[in-house]
Amino acid sequence: MRILSLALNVPGPMALLRLRAMGARCTKVEPPAGDPMQHYNPKAYAEIHHGVKVMQLDLRTEAAQKALDRQLARTDVLLTSFRPSGLAKLGLGWKALHKRHPALSQVAIVGAHGARAEEPGHDLTYMAENDLVSGLDLPPTLYADMGGSLMASEAVLQAVLQWQRSGKGAYLEVALASASAYLGLPRQWGMTLPTGAVGGAHAGYRIYPCKDGRVAVAALEPHFAAALCEVAGVEGGRRADMFAPATHAAVARCFASRSCAELDALGQARDIPIHSLKDR
Repeated sequence: MRILSLALNVPGPMALLRLRAMGARCTKVEPPAGDPMQHYNPKAYAEIHHGVKVMQLDLRTEAAQKALDRQLARTDVLLTSFRPSGLAKLGLGWKALHKRHPALSQVAIVGAHGARAEEPGHDLTYMAENDLVSGLDLPPTLYADMGGSLMASEAVLQAVLQWQRSGKGAYLEVALASASAYLGLPRQWGMTLPTGAVGGAHAGYRIYPCKDGRVAVAALEPHFAAALCEVAGVEGGRRADMFAPATHAAVARCFASRSCAELDALGQARDIPIHSLKDR
């Protein structure tokens, strides 16, 4: 399959990376100034675009638009990340595009669906609106962008399947706000709230301090929980036991008295999911 991308920054290029890994022939058109990522993180840009043919076109000019149209004539799926009004200005609105290239599909990455597609936004704002930002700390990775890239690559596969059935191109839209909302579902369900089983209420699914750092333990299943309680010297393993303050205290004492290396070895020896985080 031949994919042509006009999408800049993270979601579009990451989707292109996955599509290329699945065997697609990937081409990307950038403005004369290049992709912003090339300037703020050239290492990431180089890694993501390995094996991708990159062209530079000033799509505000008629000559560049004609050159792009020639590329689209031999493309299966177009990947975009402009606002709808921006695509319309370039003559790349879906109706006009579909009329010129009936077999071409388009996957449009937008900030949000519907009228909100014109609103300004970025990964951080979509995370914030879905209660995925704590305090003043930035999230450790670009969840909405990365989740959106996965949804975009899925949408490309969906478009290809529809084309195989009908011979006609399809328009599919992926919203970063929706990607963030999808990633935030465990929190909406209460699972990752402080009172939830994977939010800290279960003694076997927490991060504890140890002698020289921290340790993440994920002993959620009953057999893991029972092994953890045995190591901590407390009776338990049943669901109710793991939510008891006494169990939390016993596990905390057990971990506080051991080093990262000792706890990693303990996890391997007793088949308990443990990963240490040593202080640097």
